[in-house]
Amino acid sequence: MKYYDVWKGGIEIDGVNIKDLSNKDLREIIGLVPQEPVLFNRSVYYNVGYALDDIHDLDNLGNKEIIIEACKKAKIHDFIMTLKDGYETKVGERGLKLSGGQKQRIAIARVLIKNPKVVIFDEATSMLDSESEKLIQEAFTVLSQNKTVIIIAHRLSTITHCDNIFVIENGSVAESGTHKELLSDSKIYKNLWDIQSGGFSKK
Repeated sequence: MKYYDVWKGGIEIDGVNIKDLSNKDLREIIGLVPQEPVLFNRSVYYNVGYALDDIHDLDNLGNKEIIIEACKKAKIHDFIMTLKDGYETKVGERGLKLSGGQKQRIAIARVLIKNPKVVIFDEATSMLDSESEKLIQEAFTVLSQNKTVIIIAHRLSTITHCDNIFVIENGSVAESGTHKELLSDSKIYKNLWDIQSGGFSKK
């Protein structure tokens, strides 16, 4: 997200060094689903619609339809409809009225509205129960279609479908490959997988 400048090497997107892009241009093509999404003590409409070009035009029925459709794809609409005030419900400071999984799905709905070319999914399921993780995975499948996706994870079950997995150890790439390749040929990844899957490798 260019919070820090690269001091060695470079980061390129489609062959363009991000140093040659303005922060605004770079951030327009990136969508981030963080481990702890930032939410405001405003309505659900506002927190999801934050990704709209005109966040203040929430009385626009078209914008509301866009927000609701994004929430349906993010698997959070049904929950919102159980709230007393529905989409007008205030979520509390930093979203304290929502569970971790619900906040993650709000963040996914935001990114769906933004529709960026690159999505970064940063440890977004690390503290969730299995049911919440399943809903996040379903929403993320919709979000990641036809996009470049970077998933940062310690929970390996969230990355088994990835085209390429990089295992980082002491700041360097120690192993890389698909899930199947790493189970066959790696030491670090296979050991982590065995630990997380109860000692049995699942191919």
